Amino acid sequence: MKHPTPAIVAQSAVRPIPRWALWLLCTAYVVPGFVGRDPWKKSDIEAFGFMLELARGMDVVSWLRPTLLGQLDPQLALLPTWLGALAIRMAPPGWEDLAARLPFAVMLILTLLATWHAVYALARSDAAQPVAFAFGGEAHPVDYARTLADGALLALLGCLGLALLSHEITPALAQLCFGSLLFYGLSCLPNRRGWSGIATATGMLGLTLSGAPAVALLLGLGGTLIRTFTPAEVGRRRLSVLEISLLGLLALLCMTLAGALDLWRWRLVPHAMFELKDFGRLLLWFTWPAGPLALWALWRWRRQLLRPGRFPHMGLPTWFALVTVGTTWFTGLSDRALLLSLPGIAALAAFALPTLRRSLGAFIDWFTLLFFSCCALIIWVVWISMETGIPEQPARNVARRAPEFVHEFSAGMLVLAAGITLGWLALVRWRTGHHRSALWKSLVLPAAGTTLCWSLLMTLWLPLLNHGRSYVPLVEKVMAVTGPSACVQVLGLGNAQVAALMYHGDMRLQQPDRNGADCPWLIINSQQLDLHAGLLKNQGWNEVVQLRRPTDDNETLVIFAQRKP
Repeated sequence: MKHPTPAIVAQSAVRPIPRWALWLLCTAYVVPGFVGRDPWKKSDIEAFGFMLELARGMDVVSWLRPTLLGQLDPQLALLPTWLGALAIRMAPPGWEDLAARLPFAVMLILTLLATWHAVYALARSDAAQPVAFAFGGEAHPVDYARTLADGALLALLGCLGLALLSHEITPALAQLCFGSLLFYGLSCLPNRRGWSGIATATGMLGLTLSGAPAVALLLGLGGTLIRTFTPAEVGRRRLSVLEISLLGLLALLCMTLAGALDLWRWRLVPHAMFELKDFGRLLLWFTWPAGPLALWALWRWRRQLLRPGRFPHMGLPTWFALVTVGTTWFTGLSDRALLLSLPGIAALAAFALPTLRRSLGAFIDWFTLLFFSCCALIIWVVWISMETGIPEQPARNVARRAPEFVHEFSAGMLVLAAGITLGWLALVRWRTGHHRSALWKSLVLPAAGTTLCWSLLMTLWLPLLNHGRSYVPLVEKVMAVTGPSACVQVLGLGNAQVAALMYHGDMRLQQPDRNGADCPWLIINSQQLDLHAGLLKNQGWNEVVQLRRPTDDNETLVIFAQRKP
């Protein structure tokens, strides 16, 4: 017998996750990474530098063209820079880096909320409902939608590629947030016109001002087309001509705004077919476990994909995933571009749950259990080795890879890490119970495992990661030579290095072509020495010292001093 939908779900399988547990999991995922760490190399500190420079200037020209020591922002992302600069402006001295992260923490929270509500709205549609049983007992529509929304949120949290990039203050996180809002807005149409209209407008305009106007137009226009052909359901209506016209005007506004602010950027990178293997590997690890589940959903719902307007619960997330994955392929296989695909992929993964075979669910459970337990064990063993010297080899490896690092004990971090680990063990004990039949059961361990490892890294390993990924050790070496608050000329430095010297060293930086009589120091990247050898000799600079970043042999700064007459 052929069913109109592959979803066959009983009421007993749609028990919701306790709200306190879901909120606790989201809090444990969001907070670590935004609190207690330094800006990291490279994109994180670079974006922070543009925000810091804008906060100190605050004139109209700099707002429309944010610069860092005269260099324009290559990302063309105005809105995230504005938000970070405003937060820095309102922060007390010494709290600038934490203040800059607050708007981005809110963006990550909005991403999680928008993804949940988008899947909830899609799962409420008639086309997404499971097969009705002859004698009743099928899942209630509201309970079914809430369960799939919980599964989508767990799938998003479980994606391996989300953890690091979602905790950086870069345009990629802003694009993820506004893409999720656009996904939510289109999912709610034509019902809840107020919220869906606000979310759609915010999403498209936010994507445009975050450096992705072409993606905003593709997602918005394609999603509008899918919604236009969605038939009316019982108690609901179709998209009206007025609403379609307003969405078209919104797209025109985004195009005009992008043109007026010169935000268009067309950069197509040609690829050879053999690179498909690398692209597939990136997709697999970055989207695990939501990616394989999304492919399973596409296969099980393949008949519905032929009519995306008739079945928007598959058409919308598939369109969002195709556009963003395609953008990743055509723009250089960047994992930051792939970040925008995760809400759509997580939604597809949620609709795979009603069709998931028990063997596949068991494989995901056991693989996730072994993988994240081993990762957590490694994190604990390395920390114990740094603390006690037993076993010896992990501490030796740390000393070799992170020279000059001095481990310090933190009781607070230890208590947090121990509590998180105990929570993981309790969850494993709960999950291994043979009476669990909820649809979302196969995604609990991936979401909790990712949260476990990320939280352990941000507690037990935080000092080590700060030493290895921040510029603080290198800037401290520079300040030992030049002194604090010195005026320094820089030549051939990257934006990340300039931002680090400006923030961590509180230095006044300027280009060498200006009058540098009051700037007796010059800092140049060692890789630029041969290129500027003549300039250094003619202007009377004497090399003082070469300073290497402790954890990077390829990053060395050379300090010069003015030759005394």
